[in-house]
Amino acid sequence: MEVHLSPEKEAQLSKLASDRGRNADALAQEVLGDYLEEQTRFIAAVKLGEEALERGEYLTHGEVGVQIDVLLRS
Repeated sequence: MEVHLSPEKEAQLSKLASDRGRNADALAQEVLGDYLEEQTRFIAAVKLGEEALERGEYLTHGEVGVQIDVLLRS
């Protein structure tokens, strides 16, 4: 797979990689890997939230506010 960057993004990546003493390709692989892992975690968390909502396991906005007030008073 090839990824085409704008000249500005390519310069930014090259500078960041250079500042870190890294190769731009290796840094791009690392950044893309981190992004994909984060997106995978985010999607899993959203699915868990949707499943909890379907089961009726949720708090209303007002209930959350009450719980925060209780925690802050403790």
